[in-house]
Amino acid sequence: MKNPHMFLVTLSMFAVNLSHAQLDSTSMGEPTVEETNKQIAWKFYDDLWFNQRTENYAKYVADTYIVHDIEDRKNVTEPAIEQKEIADFFWENGELTCELDYQIAEGDMVATRWTAGYKPKTLLGKVILGDRPIPIINVFRIQDGKIVEIWNHRHDIDTNQTIRFTMKGFLLGLLLALIPTVWAFRLRRKLKQVS
Repeated sequence: MKNPHMFLVTLSMFAVNLSHAQLDSTSMGEPTVEETNKQIAWKFYDDLWFNQRTENYAKYVADTYIVHDIEDRKNVTEPAIEQKEIADFFWENGELTCELDYQIAEGDMVATRWTAGYKPKTLLGKVILGDRPIPIINVFRIQDGKIVEIWNHRHDIDTNQTIRFTMKGFLLGLLLALIPTVWAFRLRRKLKQVS
């Protein structure tokens, strides 16, 4: 080798060109796993929540998935049709006007922050769902091109859901308060009968 310095320069130029070729193939060729998963999540929202194409649920959700939600829907395995039925319930009782705020993806996880707007058309829609926008953050775990796990975080404090939980708590408290009241009236009757 006549000039070792020239060999090192040529080798480093080859390495730089190889790294640029790899970057170009990633950015211009096949999308990354994260980009593909963000597209799956976006199409799920677009069909079920932003437009009334709920029959497309099976394109995005695995036959069964795990949900982490409020009340009884914590760490529960559900059939995919459940997502269609939930979206249909909203569409049957009003009109959704949703907006995607942003998405973040890492590996098989996609987090989406979106705002669900709602215009109720039925009494049920007005009472249960209300008409205030609801900020929502969903986290999906996507496997083999389908959603297999959902974490659902809604800001229900600003909605009619708060009234529902308040009424539930009020009625439970009322029931608990009636027990000693009934007991006191029974004791009072017994005391009157004795005297």
